[in-house]
Amino acid sequence: MKNILHKLFSITTLRLLMGFIFLWAFLDKTFGLGFATSPEKSWLSGGSPTTGFLGNAVKGPLADFFHSLAGNVMVDYLFMFGLLFIGLTLLSNKFVKWGGLAGIVMMMLMYFALLLPENNPFVDEHLVYAVLLGVIAFRRD
Repeated sequence: MKNILHKLFSITTLRLLMGFIFLWAFLDKTFGLGFATSPEKSWLSGGSPTTGFLGNAVKGPLADFFHSLAGNVMVDYLFMFGLLFIGLTLLSNKFVKWGGLAGIVMMMLMYFALLLPENNPFVDEHLVYAVLLGVIAFRRD
């Protein structure tokens, strides 16, 4: 019984933390709370939530493809809806499989946008987040 409670507590904690990461990214990019996004670059101020990352941070063999997506209105909406959906599903514990799957797709796209990772030839935080989301979404209690 103790092992089961420990396992559920650990997964629940991971689920809530991951949910907050995604919801916070949505809120910061929407309102420009001054953490990763300044108020003048917020989505509500007319800024593009994808321009910074896709326009400047991407590198590697797929850089041209990802650069072409920077600032695209449809990509902005999909990205922001994805952040909100993933965050809300994980925090509310509703549709976690769908939110986890969406998060895996988003993290893998970001991982491929940064090939090859800077501090390790294979692993970066996007890959770790994708694996954690898989554990959360597809666990069997």
